Amino acid sequence: MAEEAPGTAAWDGGLKARVDGALHAFVAGETALLTAIDPELKPVSEQLTAAVADGKRLRAAFAYWGWRAAGQPDSEAMVRAATAMELVHAAAVVHDDLIDDSPVRRGLPTAHLALRRAAPAGPGREAAGRALAMLVGDLLTAWSGQLFAACGLPAGYLSRARPLWATLARELIAGECLEVLRTRAGAASEAGSLEIVRYKTAKYTVEHPLHLGALLGGAPPELLTALSAYGLPLGEAFQLRDDLLGVFGDPDRTGKSNLDDLAGAKPTALLAVALDRSGPADRARLRQLLEQPGPGELTELRALLERSGARARVEELIAERTAAARRALTAARLPAPTTAALDGLIGAATARTA
Repeated sequence: MAEEAPGTAAWDGGLKARVDGALHAFVAGETALLTAIDPELKPVSEQLTAAVADGKRLRAAFAYWGWRAAGQPDSEAMVRAATAMELVHAAAVVHDDLIDDSPVRRGLPTAHLALRRAAPAGPGREAAGRALAMLVGDLLTAWSGQLFAACGLPAGYLSRARPLWATLARELIAGECLEVLRTRAGAASEAGSLEIVRYKTAKYTVEHPLHLGALLGGAPPELLTALSAYGLPLGEAFQLRDDLLGVFGDPDRTGKSNLDDLAGAKPTALLAVALDRSGPADRARLRQLLEQPGPGELTELRALLERSGARARVEELIAERTAAARRALTAARLPAPTTAALDGLIGAATARTA
């Protein structure tokens, strides 16, 4: 279930509603064109719509305020350009759920499970659902570039930011691949987990959106550097908070199972620290529980993570990165409204329960 992010008023001012409007209008138009090809595509269109139905819209907000940091005024075209980042995120979520075989997202069946019902009954039904979900994610990715190109900003503005899309894709995929390669590898480390955090989430959630808006606005290199000093630690803090919520959060708020990361033995910082700092008996028990954890083992798993000091260490990492983002924001000397908005986004990214 979605909820209002902390400090929303400081950075929103109606921005989320504008992003929602642009996103839903774009997807409605595109899904109508898709089902016009053949009515049998309706379940696919429904999952495309579901993928963008809700969200905090933080990535669009960072892109918009990157534009404002460059000294540019409010712009409906920029709102549409920023909205393209939400399609990147929607695609990443669909693909991530597919990779992780997650059953629930935002309280609903994930795309590969929902689309399984649309496939013909028989032994190939599960594979068909997974294939359809992969294609949904692929189309959402394509739509992000389409919406960006058609946002309404002048071509000269768009050309400033176009190379960033290649960087964004390369680094996002690198992070996803590193996570897959290190899952159940048996040698998770805090440093290795933080590398995944940086490339899989931090950059495309905060730094790249900020740079997208700033580049569109004609920002000089020194502004991009200042935005990275703010955006990278904040993006890492965002994902570290997500890792904690994934295990200790309330599923009614997070909209997903507390067992997803644990069942997959994902190389999160939380798990890496727990395995590193636990005593031999606790480490052996933790590895045993991770083989096939169920709801009945969640309480014990949480206790092991707490006892090892892993939860406290991740909170420490979040606090360090949050403080670094605040210092960088103070040093950047941005326009007052932009500073206030980016300060509010720190709370929205790190002090959340979903």
